[in-house]
Amino acid sequence: MGCDRKEINLQNCNCTYPCARKGTCCECVNYHRKMRQLPACFFPEREERNYDRSYAAFVKLFQAGKV
Repeated sequence: MGCDRKEINLQNCNCTYPCARKGTCCECVNYHRKMRQLPACFFPEREERNYDRSYAAFVKLFQAGKV
């Protein structure tokens, strides 16, 4: 998903947080990596709304079979 494909990326973006990086996946991944988090697209839509993008939250969902 290239940074030059914002309109296409937006079709698959489940992020509900208002953000300037939305649809610009390379910037989003880079931002969250620096924050030691995962982007919204790694989470199911219901869980994404919690805005807990931590590695621990992802592992918990993974172990529960939700991702």
